[in-house]
Amino acid sequence: VTDTTDAPSVLAAMAGGLTVERLAAADPRASVSLMAKKPATYYALGADFGTEADFATRLELADAGPVPSGKTGLVFPGRRIIALYGHPSGPALGVMGEQPPQEAVKRVNDLVRQYQELTPDTPTVPAFEVIATVASSSPGDDGDYSNEGTVEELRPYVEAIGKAGGFAVLDLQPGRASFLSQAQRYQELLALPYVGLALDPEWKIRPDEKPLGRVGNTTAAEVNEVSAWLADFTKTKKLPQKIFIMHQFQLQMIRDREQLNLDHPELSFVLHADGHGDAHDKMATWDKMREGLQPQIFMAWKNFIDEDTPMFDPRQTLGVQPTPWFISYQ
Repeated sequence: VTDTTDAPSVLAAMAGGLTVERLAAADPRASVSLMAKKPATYYALGADFGTEADFATRLELADAGPVPSGKTGLVFPGRRIIALYGHPSGPALGVMGEQPPQEAVKRVNDLVRQYQELTPDTPTVPAFEVIATVASSSPGDDGDYSNEGTVEELRPYVEAIGKAGGFAVLDLQPGRASFLSQAQRYQELLALPYVGLALDPEWKIRPDEKPLGRVGNTTAAEVNEVSAWLADFTKTKKLPQKIFIMHQFQLQMIRDREQLNLDHPELSFVLHADGHGDAHDKMATWDKMREGLQPQIFMAWKNFIDEDTPMFDPRQTLGVQPTPWFISYQ
């Protein structure tokens, strides 16, 4: 059952001798007991669980086991993720690359401890958002104005955070390339149970453009193409639910956002509101990005170490409403 299941149904189940478990989400993968060992018989009470077919699909996905660092099969709700953003090449592209992989793990875990102390009832885990493809002012050999990192270049940071019990998210800045073609380059890393994907439309440009000329954009149709592929990849590989992030700080960055297809239980959809500046500007961006957002999408917040004036501390960050589930540092 969930918080929205009507009381008479719950009482009837208890009167019938059934063990009742209240879940944080209307998904059997939110059940710790079911993920540990499937009972012989189970019932889902409440319209939020969807149709019998919906429930059966999610039960099948539960066979992939819990997500990393957890006892349930869902990324969210149930935990908060604190991430460092960057590129393995060094500090120019973000805080993660300011130090080698193991030192970066220690740095993010220091942040994790600060957040965990403030929210002791919510498990807090580390992550790296690793820029896999970097938008470039030059076309490169393939003419797409995006420098694609190799799997071997990214692997040390990806595996370091995985061994630490955290998540890695591969960030795509495609230039003139498609998000899908770039995502498919990294199937070897995406086959790891703790690796997800992030799309950064700021760096998605038209065939006649170069990066930095304007803030780029994508369409719901292109996002849907990538999410459908990643969901099928996740299901085929029998992997636990993956993080799927969409970066946005202007509404135009994701055209027709209301047409996003969220019917992929293999993925946890996240909207990363990337506003920077003073508190007023950041909150204005946050509120604007939330307008009309589908309730199935979880919110993420970014703290810019240099651009924010001043940067929010952990207590202030947790004071943002609604409280972000994914918090990154750049």
